[in-house]
Amino acid sequence: MTNNRSVLHASFTLKRQYPHPPARVFAAFATPEQKLRWFAGGDEQVAEYQLDFSIGGHELARGTAPNDQSYVYDARYQDIVPDERIVYTYSMHLGEQRISVSVSTIEFIPDGGGTRLVYTEQGVYLDGLDNPAQREAGTRELLEALGAALESQTARAS
Repeated sequence: MTNNRSVLHASFTLKRQYPHPPARVFAAFATPEQKLRWFAGGDEQVAEYQLDFSIGGHELARGTAPNDQSYVYDARYQDIVPDERIVYTYSMHLGEQRISVSVSTIEFIPDGGGTRLVYTEQGVYLDGLDNPAQREAGTRELLEALGAALESQTARAS
């Protein structure tokens, strides 16, 4: 554990275009089975995943990162407008240490037959254990995984 205490505040916004209607993209966040496909995967080993997608509801992902360090993602939904907006707060832990606390907003904007997704995160990164560049890169990867999951779902339905 570090004795060097510090706080770093930062925000970032990512925009993505998906060729699917907002209801379908929103469902990929709201439905546990769909979210698990793209959110709690990749190089990580997920030991536990829970999703109560409701205002005041809780989301939890617990597992092991590629470096064999345990992690916990612990979120609470603050605002949900179906097919339009999700606002949630979450903390990240590595091992026993809290490394960040964030407020995230996801907007689902109709754009032709698709969706323009706007993701904005306001983060507090603690004690030098996490940083905005790493978080933004990880979120980019998640949004790419979301796109791949949506395409895979389309291919299976065809």
